[in-house]
Parts: sequence; structure tokens; C-alpha cells
Amino acid sequence: MSLSATARAGEQVLEFKLVTKPVDVKVTEVANVEGQMVMSGKMFGVAFFKDGRIAVKDFVNSSDLLKGSGPMFGYSTYTFDDGSSITARYTGAVKDGKAKGEYTILSGTGTYANATGTGGFESVQSGFKGAGLYDGRFIVKTP
Repeated sequence: MSLSATARAGEQVLEFKLVTKPVDVKVTEVANVEGQMVMSGKMFGVAFFKDGRIAVKDFVNSSDLLKGSGPMFGYSTYTFDDGSSITARYTGAVKDGKAKGEYTILSGTGTYANATGTGGFESVQSGFKGAGLYDGRFIVKTP
């Protein structure tokens, strides 16, 4: 086991800023229910971690929104430049234009091999057009 893997074993809190953008999203309006839509598709993001690292985020998202508010869920994989990754499922909701959710870490590779844990995210106000800005964190447990 390498020194860096030993140093990272245990529990680690990773805080980050995240910018996301839809890549291939399908929006379907529900017949006879004004303002109801189902959205599903691929998204992409970049996470800037407090420790200086950057990860790309590939994810799929599904949401059921009535006039812009409602539940959502998806699956995210954050990949760091050393090839390590964290894959998590999230559930959450959009309300009054703000998104908030919780992560459950499903797996990891490299530094995060066999990772488990939790986390969360919350949207923050931004001037980005067509992109979202979030505060996020993982509580990662590695063997």
C-alpha cells in the first residue's frame, strides 16, 4: 500500500464548488397538467475541491417538476486527474428555483477504491446562463 493510500484511509470530508451544465436532456411536458414536466438526461460538471484538486463530473439526472419544483434523483461519477473516482447516487428536490440533495457513495476507484459514505449539495446564486452552481461535500469512508 502506498503512503498516499495509507494517509487517506479512514474517513475524509471533501468540500467543493460545482458548476454543472446539461449535455443531452429531454424535457417532456405532461398532457392536461399545466406546468408539469418530466426531465431526464446526461449532464456534465466540474468540481473544484477545497484541497486544490479538480474533478470532472459525468452524471445522469431525472426530475419530475411542477412549475419548476419537485423531486429529482441521479447518478454521478466524479473523476480526478489521477484517475481516481467516486460514484454516488443522489436524491433531492428543486423548490423555488433552488436545488438541494443528498449523496450515497456507491463505489470508487484508485485512491477511493471500495469507498462508501454520504454527502450533499445545495445550489447557490450565480450569474451563469444555462449552468448551475452548487456547494457540495462528500464524507468518504475508505477501507
